[in-house]
Amino acid sequence: MNPSDKISRESVLIIGTVDTKFDELAFLRDCVVEAGGRAVVMDVGVRNQSHFVAEITNREVAAAAGVTLEDIADSVDENVAMQAMTRGAIAQTLKAFREERVHGVLVLGGTMGTDLALDVTAALPVGVPKFLISTVSFSHLIPPERLAPDLMAILWAGGLYGLNSLCRSSLRMAANAVVGACRNAAPIALDRPIVGISSLGTSALRYIVALKPALEQRGYEVAVFHATGMGGRALESLAAQKTFAAVLDLCLQEVANDVLGSIVTAGEDRLENAGRMGIPQIVAPGAIDMIDMPSWKATPHAYVGRPRHAHNRLIASVVSTASERRAVARAIVPKLASSKGKVKVIVPREGIQEWDRKGQPLYEPEAHQAFVEEFVSGLGSTIDVLVLDAHINDGQFTDSVMAVFDDWVRQGVIPQGVVESSSGGSLRA
Repeated sequence: MNPSDKISRESVLIIGTVDTKFDELAFLRDCVVEAGGRAVVMDVGVRNQSHFVAEITNREVAAAAGVTLEDIADSVDENVAMQAMTRGAIAQTLKAFREERVHGVLVLGGTMGTDLALDVTAALPVGVPKFLISTVSFSHLIPPERLAPDLMAILWAGGLYGLNSLCRSSLRMAANAVVGACRNAAPIALDRPIVGISSLGTSALRYIVALKPALEQRGYEVAVFHATGMGGRALESLAAQKTFAAVLDLCLQEVANDVLGSIVTAGEDRLENAGRMGIPQIVAPGAIDMIDMPSWKATPHAYVGRPRHAHNRLIASVVSTASERRAVARAIVPKLASSKGKVKVIVPREGIQEWDRKGQPLYEPEAHQAFVEEFVSGLGSTIDVLVLDAHINDGQFTDSVMAVFDDWVRQGVIPQGVVESSSGGSLRA
Protein backbone atom coordinates (compact mmCIF):
# COMPACT_ATOMS: atom_id res chain seq x y z
CA MET A 1 0.00 0.00 0.00
CA ASN A 2 1.24 3.47 -0.88
CA PRO A 3 1.94 5.29 2.44
CA SER A 4 0.66 8.51 0.91
CA ASP A 5 -2.72 6.94 0.16
CA LYS A 6 -4.73 8.55 2.96
CA ILE A 7 -8.20 7.09 3.27
CA SER A 8 -11.47 7.80 5.01
CA ARG A 9 -12.02 8.23 8.73
CA GLU A 10 -13.74 4.82 8.70
CA SER A 11 -10.58 2.87 7.83
CA VAL A 12 -10.02 0.04 10.33
CA LEU A 13 -6.86 -1.97 10.92
CA ILE A 14 -7.89 -5.59 11.56
CA ILE A 15 -5.16 -7.64 13.24
CA GLY A 16 -5.12 -11.43 13.52
CA THR A 17 -3.42 -14.64 12.49
CA VAL A 18 -4.45 -15.34 8.91
CA ASP A 19 -2.91 -18.83 9.05
CA THR A 20 -5.31 -20.03 11.77
CA LYS A 21 -8.26 -17.59 11.68
CA PHE A 22 -8.68 -16.74 8.02
CA ASP A 23 -12.45 -17.39 7.95
CA GLU A 24 -13.05 -15.13 10.94
CA LEU A 25 -10.79 -12.37 9.60
CA ALA A 26 -12.42 -12.51 6.18
CA PHE A 27 -15.83 -12.26 7.83
CA LEU A 28 -14.69 -9.28 9.92
CA ARG A 29 -13.28 -7.61 6.82
CA ASP A 30 -16.63 -8.00 5.06
CA CYS A 31 -18.52 -6.68 8.10
CA VAL A 32 -16.36 -3.56 8.22
CA VAL A 33 -17.02 -2.91 4.53
CA GLU A 34 -20.76 -3.51 4.97
CA ALA A 35 -20.75 -0.98 7.82
CA GLY A 36 -19.34 1.63 5.46
CA GLY A 37 -15.69 1.36 6.44
CA ARG A 38 -12.52 0.22 4.78
CA ALA A 39 -10.62 -2.77 6.11
CA VAL A 40 -6.84 -3.02 6.27
CA VAL A 41 -5.78 -6.48 7.44
CA MET A 42 -2.50 -7.12 9.27
CA ASP A 43 -1.39 -10.75 9.42
CA VAL A 44 0.49 -11.63 12.61
CA GLY A 45 0.52 -15.38 12.02
CA VAL A 46 3.89 -17.05 12.29
CA ARG A 47 3.37 -19.69 9.59
CA ASN A 48 4.43 -19.15 6.01
CA GLN A 49 0.95 -19.82 4.68
CA SER A 50 -2.00 -17.54 4.07
CA HIS A 51 -5.42 -18.09 2.59
CA PHE A 52 -5.60 -14.47 1.43
CA VAL A 53 -3.02 -11.75 1.10
CA ALA A 54 -3.20 -9.21 3.89
CA GLU A 55 -2.53 -5.55 3.23
CA ILE A 56 0.23 -5.78 5.85
CA THR A 57 1.79 -9.22 5.57
CA ASN A 58 3.33 -11.30 8.33
CA ARG A 59 6.69 -10.94 6.59
CA GLU A 60 6.41 -7.15 6.89
CA VAL A 61 5.46 -7.51 10.54
CA ALA A 62 8.47 -9.74 11.22
CA ALA A 63 10.77 -7.35 9.37
CA ALA A 64 9.53 -4.48 11.50
CA ALA A 65 10.70 -6.49 14.52
CA GLY A 66 14.14 -6.91 12.95
CA VAL A 67 13.80 -10.62 12.14
CA THR A 68 12.61 -12.83 9.31
CA LEU A 69 9.42 -14.85 9.30
CA GLU A 70 11.57 -17.99 9.03
CA ASP A 71 13.42 -16.99 12.22
CA ILE A 72 10.10 -16.70 14.03
CA ALA A 73 8.62 -19.85 12.55
CA ASP A 74 11.72 -21.85 13.55
CA SER A 75 11.52 -20.73 17.17
CA VAL A 76 10.85 -23.62 19.56
CA ASP A 77 9.20 -21.22 22.01
CA GLU A 78 5.82 -19.97 20.78
CA ASN A 79 5.76 -17.29 23.46
CA VAL A 80 9.07 -15.82 22.25
CA ALA A 81 7.87 -16.04 18.65
CA MET A 82 4.66 -14.17 19.38
CA GLN A 83 6.48 -11.47 21.33
CA ALA A 84 8.61 -10.81 18.26
CA MET A 85 5.47 -10.50 16.15
CA THR A 86 4.05 -8.18 18.81
CA ARG A 87 7.02 -5.81 18.45
CA GLY A 88 6.56 -5.80 14.69
CA ALA A 89 2.80 -5.32 14.99
CA ILE A 90 3.27 -2.29 17.24
CA ALA A 91 5.72 -0.74 14.78
CA GLN A 92 3.48 -1.38 11.77
CA THR A 93 0.36 -0.13 13.59
CA LEU A 94 1.99 3.12 14.67
CA LYS A 95 3.34 3.64 11.16
CA ALA A 96 -0.09 3.14 9.58
CA PHE A 97 -1.67 5.44 12.15
CA ARG A 98 0.94 8.20 11.67
CA GLU A 99 0.47 8.00 7.89
CA GLU A 100 -3.31 8.27 8.39
CA ARG A 101 -3.95 5.03 6.54
CA VAL A 102 -5.97 3.70 9.49
CA HIS A 103 -8.01 5.41 12.18
CA GLY A 104 -9.05 2.55 14.43
CA VAL A 105 -7.88 -0.93 15.39
CA LEU A 106 -9.76 -4.20 15.76
CA VAL A 107 -7.81 -7.19 17.09
CA LEU A 108 -9.05 -10.78 17.10
CA GLY A 109 -7.54 -13.56 19.16
CA GLY A 110 -7.46 -16.19 21.85
CA THR A 111 -4.86 -15.89 24.58
CA MET A 112 -2.02 -15.48 22.07
CA GLY A 113 -3.81 -12.82 20.04
CA THR A 114 -4.98 -11.07 23.20
CA ASP A 115 -1.43 -10.94 24.56
CA LEU A 116 -0.39 -9.18 21.35
CA ALA A 117 -3.50 -7.00 21.26
CA LEU A 118 -2.92 -5.56 24.72
CA ASP A 119 0.50 -4.21 23.75
CA VAL A 120 -0.63 -2.91 20.36
CA THR A 121 -3.64 -1.04 21.72
CA ALA A 122 -1.68 0.35 24.68
CA ALA A 123 0.82 1.87 22.24
CA LEU A 124 -1.86 4.01 20.57
CA PRO A 125 -2.88 7.41 21.93
CA VAL A 126 -6.06 7.86 23.92
CA GLY A 127 -8.92 8.71 21.58
CA VAL A 128 -7.94 6.28 18.83
CA PRO A 129 -10.73 3.67 18.60
CA LYS A 130 -9.41 0.32 19.73
CA PHE A 131 -11.49 -2.84 20.03
CA LEU A 132 -10.59 -6.33 21.23
CA ILE A 133 -12.47 -9.49 20.29
CA SER A 134 -11.16 -12.19 22.58
CA THR A 135 -12.00 -15.53 24.12
CA VAL A 136 -10.68 -14.11 27.41
CA SER A 137 -12.22 -10.64 27.38
CA PHE A 138 -12.96 -9.42 30.95
CA SER A 139 -10.99 -12.32 32.43
CA HIS A 140 -8.82 -12.06 35.54
CA LEU A 141 -6.06 -13.51 33.33
CA ILE A 142 -5.61 -9.99 31.98
CA PRO A 143 -3.49 -7.83 34.31
CA PRO A 144 -5.02 -4.37 34.74
CA GLU A 145 -1.72 -2.64 34.05
CA ARG A 146 -1.77 -3.87 30.46
CA LEU A 147 -5.15 -2.36 29.56
CA ALA A 148 -5.30 0.79 27.45
CA PRO A 149 -7.50 3.32 29.29
CA ASP A 150 -10.06 3.47 26.46
CA LEU A 151 -9.93 -0.13 25.22
CA MET A 152 -13.29 -1.59 24.19
CA ALA A 153 -13.81 -5.34 24.26
CA ILE A 154 -16.34 -8.04 23.53
CA LEU A 155 -16.27 -11.70 24.49
CA TRP A 156 -15.73 -13.95 21.49
CA ALA A 157 -18.32 -16.46 22.63
CA GLY A 158 -18.12 -19.84 20.91
CA GLY A 159 -15.39 -18.61 18.61
CA LEU A 160 -12.36 -20.73 19.39
CA TYR A 161 -12.45 -22.77 16.20
CA GLY A 162 -14.35 -21.61 13.13
CA LEU A 163 -17.46 -19.58 12.44
CA ASN A 164 -20.95 -20.18 13.80
CA SER A 165 -24.03 -18.05 14.39
CA LEU A 166 -22.95 -17.18 17.94
CA CYS A 167 -19.51 -15.83 17.12
CA ARG A 168 -20.73 -14.17 13.90
CA SER A 169 -22.96 -12.03 16.09
CA SER A 170 -20.01 -10.93 18.23
CA LEU A 171 -17.80 -10.25 15.22
CA ARG A 172 -20.48 -8.19 13.47
CA MET A 173 -21.14 -6.11 16.60
CA ALA A 174 -17.44 -5.42 17.00
CA ALA A 175 -17.04 -4.39 13.36
CA ASN A 176 -19.98 -2.01 13.51
CA ALA A 177 -18.79 -0.57 16.82
CA VAL A 178 -15.29 0.22 15.63
CA VAL A 179 -16.47 1.72 12.32
CA GLY A 180 -18.91 3.93 14.20
CA ALA A 181 -16.19 4.93 16.65
CA CYS A 182 -13.82 5.83 13.80
CA ARG A 183 -16.52 7.87 12.12
CA ASN A 184 -17.37 9.89 15.21
CA ALA A 185 -14.18 9.88 17.29
CA ALA A 186 -12.89 13.24 18.46
CA PRO A 187 -9.39 13.98 19.73
CA ILE A 188 -8.92 14.94 23.37
CA ALA A 189 -9.37 18.68 23.77
CA LEU A 190 -6.16 20.13 25.18
CA ASP A 191 -7.35 23.73 25.44
CA ARG A 192 -7.06 23.64 29.26
CA PRO A 193 -4.56 21.86 31.54
CA ILE A 194 -6.01 18.62 32.90
CA VAL A 195 -5.90 17.70 36.59
CA GLY A 196 -6.34 14.01 37.41
CA ILE A 197 -7.97 13.14 40.75
CA SER A 198 -8.50 9.74 42.35
CA SER A 199 -11.60 9.21 44.47
CA LEU A 200 -14.41 6.91 45.48
CA GLY A 201 -18.07 7.86 45.30
CA THR A 202 -19.28 10.67 47.53
CA SER A 203 -20.79 8.25 50.05
CA ALA A 204 -17.17 7.44 51.02
CA LEU A 205 -15.07 10.42 49.91
CA ARG A 206 -16.64 13.86 49.51
CA TYR A 207 -13.68 16.14 48.75
CA ILE A 208 -14.42 16.04 45.04
CA VAL A 209 -17.64 18.00 45.58
CA ALA A 210 -15.60 21.09 46.52
CA LEU A 211 -12.37 20.40 44.60
CA LYS A 212 -13.84 19.98 41.13
CA PRO A 213 -15.63 23.35 40.90
CA ALA A 214 -12.71 25.13 42.60
CA LEU A 215 -10.29 23.81 39.97
CA GLU A 216 -12.67 24.49 37.09
CA GLN A 217 -13.09 28.09 38.24
CA ARG A 218 -9.30 28.40 38.00
CA GLY A 219 -9.36 27.25 34.37
CA TYR A 220 -8.53 23.56 34.68
CA GLU A 221 -10.25 20.53 33.23
CA VAL A 222 -10.85 17.93 35.93
CA ALA A 223 -10.83 14.17 35.33
CA VAL A 224 -11.93 12.06 38.31
CA PHE A 225 -10.91 8.39 38.41
CA HIS A 226 -12.94 5.86 40.39
CA ALA A 227 -10.33 4.07 42.51
CA THR A 228 -11.84 0.60 42.26
CA GLY A 229 -9.13 -1.01 40.14
CA MET A 230 -9.77 0.06 36.58
CA GLY A 231 -10.08 3.74 37.44
CA GLY A 232 -6.62 3.77 38.98
CA ARG A 233 -5.33 1.84 35.99
CA ALA A 234 -6.62 4.52 33.62
CA LEU A 235 -5.08 7.22 35.83
CA GLU A 236 -1.69 5.50 35.69
CA SER A 237 -1.86 4.93 31.93
CA LEU A 238 -2.69 8.56 31.24
CA ALA A 239 -0.06 9.80 33.67
CA ALA A 240 2.51 7.69 31.80
CA GLN A 241 1.50 9.60 28.65
CA LYS A 242 2.00 12.94 30.51
CA THR A 243 -1.66 13.83 30.05
CA PHE A 244 -1.95 15.72 33.33
CA ALA A 245 -0.68 19.10 34.50
CA ALA A 246 -1.05 17.82 38.07
CA VAL A 247 -2.36 14.76 39.89
CA LEU A 248 -4.32 14.91 43.14
CA ASP A 249 -3.95 11.28 44.21
CA LEU A 250 -6.15 11.45 47.27
CA CYS A 251 -7.51 7.88 47.30
CA LEU A 252 -4.90 5.12 47.53
CA GLN A 253 -7.17 2.19 48.27
CA GLU A 254 -5.94 0.37 45.17
CA VAL A 255 -2.39 0.46 46.54
CA ALA A 256 -3.62 -1.04 49.81
CA ASN A 257 -5.61 -3.67 47.93
CA ASP A 258 -2.56 -4.66 45.92
CA VAL A 259 -0.34 -4.89 49.02
CA LEU A 260 -2.92 -6.97 50.90
CA GLY A 261 -3.79 -9.33 48.05
CA SER A 262 -7.19 -8.09 46.90
CA ILE A 263 -8.22 -8.63 43.28
CA VAL A 264 -9.49 -5.03 43.18
CA THR A 265 -6.12 -3.71 42.10
CA ALA A 266 -4.81 -1.24 39.53
CA GLY A 267 -1.50 -3.05 39.17
CA GLU A 268 1.85 -2.94 40.92
CA ASP A 269 2.79 0.43 39.43
CA ARG A 270 -0.11 2.29 41.03
CA LEU A 271 1.13 5.66 42.38
CA GLU A 272 4.31 5.54 40.30
CA ASN A 273 3.73 6.93 36.81
CA ALA A 274 3.00 10.56 37.65
CA GLY A 275 6.20 10.69 39.68
CA ARG A 276 8.13 8.94 36.95
CA MET A 277 6.98 11.58 34.45
CA GLY A 278 7.76 14.47 36.82
CA ILE A 279 4.11 15.47 37.20
CA PRO A 280 3.47 17.36 40.46
CA GLN A 281 1.38 15.37 42.93
CA ILE A 282 -0.68 16.17 46.01
CA VAL A 283 -1.21 12.85 47.78
CA ALA A 284 -3.44 11.70 50.64
CA PRO A 285 -4.08 8.16 51.95
CA GLY A 286 -7.81 8.13 51.28
CA ALA A 287 -9.51 4.79 52.04
CA ILE A 288 -6.32 2.78 52.56
CA ASP A 289 -8.01 1.20 55.61
CA MET A 290 -10.40 -0.88 53.51
CA ILE A 291 -9.73 -4.20 51.78
CA ASP A 292 -12.09 -4.70 48.85
CA MET A 293 -13.65 -7.95 47.71
CA PRO A 294 -16.56 -9.08 45.55
CA SER A 295 -19.70 -8.86 47.66
CA TRP A 296 -21.21 -11.75 45.68
CA LYS A 297 -18.64 -14.16 47.12
CA ALA A 298 -18.36 -15.44 50.66
CA THR A 299 -16.07 -13.41 52.91
CA PRO A 300 -12.61 -15.05 52.95
CA HIS A 301 -11.97 -17.01 56.12
CA ALA A 302 -9.14 -14.68 57.18
CA TYR A 303 -11.55 -11.73 57.23
CA VAL A 304 -14.52 -13.36 58.97
CA GLY A 305 -15.44 -11.39 62.08
CA ARG A 306 -13.96 -8.09 60.92
CA PRO A 307 -16.15 -5.01 60.49
CA ARG A 308 -17.57 -5.20 56.97
CA HIS A 309 -19.36 -2.81 54.65
CA ALA A 310 -21.29 -4.11 51.62
CA HIS A 311 -21.45 -1.14 49.27
CA ASN A 312 -23.66 -2.91 46.74
CA ARG A 313 -24.02 -6.34 45.12
CA LEU A 314 -20.63 -5.97 43.41
CA ILE A 315 -18.19 -4.74 46.01
CA ALA A 316 -17.75 -5.03 49.76
CA SER A 317 -14.95 -4.03 52.12
CA VAL A 318 -13.52 -5.11 55.45
CA VAL A 319 -11.22 -3.03 57.61
CA SER A 320 -7.52 -3.77 57.72
CA THR A 321 -5.61 -4.33 60.93
CA ALA A 322 -2.98 -2.05 62.38
CA SER A 323 -0.17 -4.30 61.14
CA GLU A 324 -1.68 -4.45 57.65
CA ARG A 325 -1.95 -0.67 57.55
CA ARG A 326 1.67 -0.34 58.58
CA ALA A 327 2.59 -2.61 55.66
CA VAL A 328 0.60 -0.36 53.32
CA ALA A 329 2.41 2.71 54.66
CA ARG A 330 5.76 1.06 54.03
CA ALA A 331 4.73 0.27 50.45
CA ILE A 332 3.58 3.82 49.67
CA VAL A 333 6.69 5.63 50.90
CA PRO A 334 9.20 4.37 48.27
CA LYS A 335 6.72 5.07 45.46
CA LEU A 336 6.61 8.71 46.50
CA ALA A 337 10.32 8.90 47.31
CA SER A 338 11.20 7.94 43.72
CA SER A 339 9.17 10.78 42.21
CA LYS A 340 10.94 13.14 39.83
CA GLY A 341 8.34 15.83 40.42
CA LYS A 342 7.08 17.87 43.34
CA VAL A 343 5.17 15.89 45.99
CA LYS A 344 3.10 17.08 48.93
CA VAL A 345 1.49 14.55 51.27
CA ILE A 346 -1.51 15.50 53.39
CA VAL A 347 -2.44 13.08 56.19
CA PRO A 348 -5.83 13.54 57.90
CA ARG A 349 -5.40 12.37 61.49
CA GLU A 350 -9.15 11.98 62.15
CA GLY A 351 -10.00 9.54 59.38
CA ILE A 352 -9.74 8.75 55.68
CA GLN A 353 -13.22 7.73 54.49
CA GLU A 354 -16.76 8.37 55.69
CA TRP A 355 -17.38 4.98 57.27
CA ASP A 356 -14.41 5.30 59.64
CA ARG A 357 -15.92 8.19 61.60
CA LYS A 358 -16.90 7.61 65.22
CA GLY A 359 -20.15 5.67 65.33
CA GLN A 360 -19.72 4.29 61.80
CA PRO A 361 -19.19 0.56 61.08
CA LEU A 362 -15.51 0.82 60.06
CA TYR A 363 -14.33 3.05 62.92
CA GLU A 364 -10.92 1.78 64.10
CA PRO A 365 -9.02 4.76 65.56
CA GLU A 366 -6.10 2.77 66.99
CA ALA A 367 -5.40 1.10 63.65
CA HIS A 368 -5.58 4.44 61.85
CA GLN A 369 -3.16 5.97 64.34
CA ALA A 370 -0.77 3.09 63.68
CA PHE A 371 -0.87 3.92 59.97
CA VAL A 372 -0.30 7.63 60.57
CA GLU A 373 2.72 6.94 62.77
CA GLU A 374 4.27 4.48 60.30
CA PHE A 375 3.53 6.67 57.29
CA VAL A 376 4.79 9.97 58.67
CA SER A 377 7.87 8.29 60.11
CA GLY A 378 8.62 6.64 56.77
CA LEU A 379 8.23 9.88 54.85
CA GLY A 380 10.78 11.46 57.18
CA SER A 381 12.42 14.63 55.95
CA THR A 382 12.62 13.55 52.29
CA ILE A 383 8.98 14.28 51.42
CA ASP A 384 6.98 17.35 52.42
CA VAL A 385 4.11 16.22 54.66
CA LEU A 386 1.26 18.01 56.41
CA VAL A 387 -0.61 16.21 59.19
CA LEU A 388 -4.09 17.65 59.69
CA ASP A 389 -6.21 17.36 62.82
CA ALA A 390 -9.19 16.78 60.55
CA HIS A 391 -11.08 14.11 58.65
CA ILE A 392 -10.55 13.71 54.91
CA ASN A 393 -14.18 14.72 54.32
CA ASP A 394 -13.86 17.94 56.33
CA GLY A 395 -13.57 21.32 54.68
CA GLN A 396 -10.16 21.81 56.26
CA PHE A 397 -8.77 18.99 54.11
CA THR A 398 -10.13 20.44 50.87
CA ASP A 399 -8.88 23.92 51.81
CA SER A 400 -5.42 22.50 52.48
CA VAL A 401 -5.29 20.74 49.10
CA MET A 402 -6.27 23.92 47.27
CA ALA A 403 -3.79 26.01 49.26
CA VAL A 404 -0.95 23.75 48.11
CA PHE A 405 -2.27 23.74 44.54
CA ASP A 406 -2.54 27.53 44.37
CA ASP A 407 0.94 27.94 45.85
CA TRP A 408 2.39 25.62 43.23
CA VAL A 409 0.66 27.59 40.47
CA ARG A 410 2.20 30.81 41.82
CA GLN A 411 5.60 29.10 41.87
CA GLY A 412 5.18 27.82 38.31
CA VAL A 413 5.23 24.17 39.41
CA ILE A 414 1.75 23.75 37.90
CA PRO A 415 0.88 25.65 34.69
CA GLN A 416 -1.80 28.27 35.02
CA GLY A 417 -5.36 27.42 34.06
CA VAL A 418 -7.12 28.88 31.03
CA VAL A 419 -10.35 30.81 31.57
CA GLU A 420 -12.70 32.38 29.06
CA SER A 421 -12.36 36.14 28.59
CA SER A 422 -15.36 38.44 28.37
CA SER A 423 -14.82 38.61 24.59
CA GLY A 424 -15.01 34.84 24.27
CA GLY A 425 -11.29 34.19 23.95
CA SER A 426 -9.06 32.24 26.33
CA LEU A 427 -6.79 33.79 28.91
CA ARG A 428 -4.31 32.32 31.35
CA ALA A 429 -5.73 32.47 34.86
